[in-house]
Amino acid sequence: MNLSAKEKIGQRIVVGFPGTEVDTELEELIQQYKIGNFILFKHNIVSAAQIKELCNKLQRLVLESTGYPAFITIDQEGGMVTRLEEDCVNIPGAMAIAATNNVMNAYEAGKITGEQLKAVGVNFNLAPDADINSNMDNPVIGVRSYGDNPNKVAEYSVAMMKGLLDGGVLASAKHFPGHGDTNVDSHLGLPQVNKTLAQLQECELVPFQAAINAGISAITTSHIIYPELEPEHIPATMSRNIITELLKNKMGFKGLVISDCMEMSAIQKYYGTIEGIKRAVKAGVDLIFVSHTRSYAREASTVLTAALEAGEFSIEEMDASVEKILSFKEKYVNINDTKLDFDVKKGKAFARQLLKDSITPVQMPTNTLPKVDSNSLFLGSTPFRTTNVSNTEEDSFHFASYMAKQFNGRGILISPNPDENEIKTVLEQGESASAIVIGTYNGHLNKGQLELVKEAAKKNQNVIVFALRNPYDLRELPKNVYGIAVYEYTVNSLDVLKELLKDPFELKGQLPIQM
Repeated sequence: MNLSAKEKIGQRIVVGFPGTEVDTELEELIQQYKIGNFILFKHNIVSAAQIKELCNKLQRLVLESTGYPAFITIDQEGGMVTRLEEDCVNIPGAMAIAATNNVMNAYEAGKITGEQLKAVGVNFNLAPDADINSNMDNPVIGVRSYGDNPNKVAEYSVAMMKGLLDGGVLASAKHFPGHGDTNVDSHLGLPQVNKTLAQLQECELVPFQAAINAGISAITTSHIIYPELEPEHIPATMSRNIITELLKNKMGFKGLVISDCMEMSAIQKYYGTIEGIKRAVKAGVDLIFVSHTRSYAREASTVLTAALEAGEFSIEEMDASVEKILSFKEKYVNINDTKLDFDVKKGKAFARQLLKDSITPVQMPTNTLPKVDSNSLFLGSTPFRTTNVSNTEEDSFHFASYMAKQFNGRGILISPNPDENEIKTVLEQGESASAIVIGTYNGHLNKGQLELVKEAAKKNQNVIVFALRNPYDLRELPKNVYGIAVYEYTVNSLDVLKELLKDPFELKGQLPIQM
């Protein structure tokens, strides 16, 4: 390996960018700064054909400028965290898959996702989520987790990982050492987990150790403070005690360690993005993600190159990291592979059946759902952005209007957290309704939605509640209310609910969490 300092650093940086095409600024990052890896978001993608063309162009530019192909990464977890457009296959999320109670579904979902990504030129999926959602008030993980049981999360995340690898792309388990027991979103703040190593080994570390034992290719770090593991007040991503000593030495991980985005508030606000990046490299992180701001990517390249040349980094560790990156590229990145034999129709049929099988009856006062017709009232908010990792949805898309259209009924868009006056006004419009159908979205954190349910139950005996994200919304329903967990707020999930209400099918889903 005969690379300059700048070239070595370029192999360790992953960059995000705006738009759906390669512009001159991105070309400069590749040609002048030797950036060798990228992350794609929904704003980069219009269609399968477009993303394939974009990936091909990125690969050509990177190969010409660096001599090596690029990692092209994406957060394609499924469910609420998907980046691909509707002409591709978007599988249900982790908790929905776990609700089917069939671990082979996780493998098949991973394999389909991997094959789809490979077909459009993406070679690295930032999934599965191996977090254990042990804190029901967790604002960022929730349905992205396979549940609250360490062994079940381990089983399903390993199956998903194997499916992705067999589908031809790299997989990364996240967010090490665990983001499930937090009530702060690291995109917005700096969470802290006060567990000892022994406690983590009994819970949070179980899926990660299982993934390591099964040959996971990468593990993503978390921007979380663990005072029992790291005496200095720094998050895991910046901690050598956690990344090198625990993950690599004690747990035996030999794959790629990758950071969560270094522009998240947990890093940027408290330490500064560039300082955080330097500390992450020293901690033992292989791939540094600068997911949004290209000026940060340029600065990171300049600062890290100067630090390497000044002897601030171990040459041996730097070379070992770059060699590891290049070895994974050699194994998983074949830019000459033009096979696009992916059956979208078959994949979509599988995803839809998964959705149907995941729908979970949590509370059923009778064996059959009330009849829903043109005299029904449909209520719900938009799928508002709960975290920066969620997709941005158009305000025009919401449960109430979608379902009202299907049944020629009335639909009213409510606030994410309606107050007493709004609840009263809304329910006055449903006094003669044959049924009231409510779609909740993180109602356990936005209590006004649950107050709406309680008041609706006083006025109507036919109230159906669909939890369109976290099933925790259904914990304390009035006894006469039908409560059903759906796990995601997408066009696909609403289409399945339309079918359920028009032509009822057996509800087979089982809750993967304790409530």
